[in-house]
Amino acid sequence: MRRALALALIGVVMAGCTVGPNYQRPEPTVPAEYRGLGPANPPGPSSLGELPWQEIFGDPVLQDLIREALRQNYDLQAAVARILEARAQVTIARSFQFPEVNSAGSAQYGHIVGNVEQPQFQKTFLPAAGFDVSWEIDFWGRFRRATEAARADLLSTEAARRVVMATLVSDVAAAYFNLRDLDQELDISRRTLDARINSLKLVQLREQGGVAALIDVRQSEILVAQAGEAVPDTERLIAQTENALAVLLGRDPAPVPRGLPLGQQIALDRFPTGFPSTLLERRPDILQAETQLHAATARIGVAKSDYFPRVFLTGSAGAGGIWVNGSWAGPQGLFAVGPSFTVPIFNTGRTGAGVDSAEARAQFALDQYQQTVLQAFREVADSLVEYQKRREFRVQQQALETSASDAARLSNIRYTGGVTSYLEVLDSERQQFDAQLGLVRTYRDELVAVVRLYKALGGGWQE
Repeated sequence: MRRALALALIGVVMAGCTVGPNYQRPEPTVPAEYRGLGPANPPGPSSLGELPWQEIFGDPVLQDLIREALRQNYDLQAAVARILEARAQVTIARSFQFPEVNSAGSAQYGHIVGNVEQPQFQKTFLPAAGFDVSWEIDFWGRFRRATEAARADLLSTEAARRVVMATLVSDVAAAYFNLRDLDQELDISRRTLDARINSLKLVQLREQGGVAALIDVRQSEILVAQAGEAVPDTERLIAQTENALAVLLGRDPAPVPRGLPLGQQIALDRFPTGFPSTLLERRPDILQAETQLHAATARIGVAKSDYFPRVFLTGSAGAGGIWVNGSWAGPQGLFAVGPSFTVPIFNTGRTGAGVDSAEARAQFALDQYQQTVLQAFREVADSLVEYQKRREFRVQQQALETSASDAARLSNIRYTGGVTSYLEVLDSERQQFDAQLGLVRTYRDELVAVVRLYKALGGGWQE
């Protein structure tokens, strides 16, 4: 008894002896500033990624859609389920650090029928109950390292949920902006179609009056057909975009409500980037990669513990009695406790291979972490240059649309005055139509670039 207690005391004292490397956070190379900074993206302590998405997207309808997606999206619900699983795994891993107690009982009754050589044992009843205790003393930190790894896995699943949230917010916003762009394209196509139908009627009247040629009628019909074919194609794209957005919202395909026009979607006029060093703390994918590295490092200690002996402490206690032909004997008690151990001697290199495998997985996790950090800085730089160049392109597209609209107006005046042929009208109105559609699309591309910059800076998961 004293020896067993002494052994247990030694186990407690030895609990601080943990094999394997202690996790240390890597120090990746961080640039002094992001590449591609401009007047709209000033450096400084504040960052666009720190803001909740409600302050970025000003359309109340879009905000409602994002809230619905965060409640109902199945990818996000699956991420939450993985968190619950990881929490349970922490409890399982931690449970091995403590004794395990089991209880058992029995009540055997026997009755011998027929000729009995020893009739005093014709009827017997043997009730018994007790419990067993077993405990593997964690001398070398096998279970502590396993618990450490399980907790890191839990943090990884929580970071993964944030990754899903940020992706979901950006996907819903981008799909909604694309939908509002298609709405404006459809409006432009319908207005253009109505205007060209009226123009065709005018040309037909001119041809009937002998003022215009039949070729002018045919060229006007070409303009009507070009605008007409854009309407059903745009309606198809609208329906498909609504269906894709509905899936993000976790519901069956259905129409999606509309809110503000494209020009009023973003509530900010400046998009600060913050310091690059803070990106490591803000981006959930970097946190996910780091916690995966932490878990892999802890499992090296689990593998190395197989080099050392394993010590077990077991005990049992119970009580029972014997009833024979109406007479009781007992009750009787039993108590036993004792240590046991196993010592690894030879397993054909299995333990060493397990350590090598754990170290290789840790190196892989480290490489993945470094790559994730590098990719994060690249995404920020790409998003910065995309937003600036999209904005510059939109300015040029506005000038193009203005010139094309004025050219179309002048060509119609020239044709009505008999100065030029309808071919000039055909060409100028085609350019005007393309320029109007292009301008709307550049607004959409600029908004999507803001969404990508927001996600790249680590925003979108804040609740």
